[in-house]
Amino acid sequence: MVTTIEPGAPVMTLINIFTVAPERQQELVDLLDNATEEVMRHRPGFVSANIHASLDGTHVANYAQWRSEEDFKAMLADPVAQEHMRAAGAMAEFEPVVYRVASSHHA
Repeated sequence: MVTTIEPGAPVMTLINIFTVAPERQQELVDLLDNATEEVMRHRPGFVSANIHASLDGTHVANYAQWRSEEDFKAMLADPVAQEHMRAAGAMAEFEPVVYRVASSHHA
C-alpha cells in the first residue's frame, strides 16, 4: 500500500508529538526508528511511519498511517509494542491523536 495523504484514503492517521530535552532528541528518534523497524511495521494493518525531528531539538513527531483504527488498537495491546512505548515515555512527554484526512493541497 502506498502512503497517501488525501481525503477518503482508506487509512487512519496517527500524529504523535513528543516533547523531549534537546540532548535526548536523537536518542528518541533512534528509539522510534528501531521500534518501527523491529515491531510496528510487522503488525497487521501497518502502512507507514515518518519520524520528524524539530529544528530546535525539543520535539519529535511521528506521522503514521494504519489501515484501520482496529489495527492500530491491536498494536497498542501488543506487549512488545508497549515496551517501546514505555521507553519513549521515559524520555519524553507525548500526545498521540488519531486523525482522518480532511483535505490536502499540492503545488
